Amino acid sequence: MSASAILKINEIFYSIQGESLHAGMPCVFIRLTFCNLRCVYCDTEYAFYEGKDMGIDQIIEQVKSFDCNLVEITGGEPLVQENVNILMTMLCSMDYEVMIETGGSLPIEKIDKRVKVIMDLKTPYSRMDSKNRFENIQYLKPMDEVKFVIGNREDYNWSKEIIRKYRLTEKVSQVSMSPVFGEVENIDLAGWILEDKLNKVRFQVQLHKYIWHPETRGV
Repeated sequence: MSASAILKINEIFYSIQGESLHAGMPCVFIRLTFCNLRCVYCDTEYAFYEGKDMGIDQIIEQVKSFDCNLVEITGGEPLVQENVNILMTMLCSMDYEVMIETGGSLPIEKIDKRVKVIMDLKTPYSRMDSKNRFENIQYLKPMDEVKFVIGNREDYNWSKEIIRKYRLTEKVSQVSMSPVFGEVENIDLAGWILEDKLNKVRFQVQLHKYIWHPETRGV
């Protein structure tokens, strides 16, 4: 394992965690370049190609500068770059609380077991649902989370069936549904969840899009 290994980094920033069980908490975000998916609602297309090469030792030094113990690895799709596993293991060994947000289309079994995996299963509205790697579900840990981004009622019904089929609310610490920003009204998604009594599903919004302008980078 080498601290001199290279990753292409889009941005590293300190902000408020907008989603997950840590929503509202200060967090350091490490956004990696590249993505193997093209979701129709993607709000980080700038991470597809933009970025600079950084050694893992450089990345860790920048993380240290924020004096914050919570770190999220995101993208793009962070698992496109294999060296991300080195970074995550090193951060865990330095006692950082590490999360990774992944689109669920690439294998997760090599991720350090100390890392909280937040897996975003792609709904039909994204047009990437055929890329879901459902075999990943067997590698999810009780501490992990599963997220569904809901673009319409079809997405909601699809997600409800996937939750039932794989017994996700029994497997992970949180299963959440988030409306596609600007496409589904919060009140509608909340109403569907209540109507169907999905009492173990968390309704979730992207807090950072309400704190800052929705198109602001680095938040």
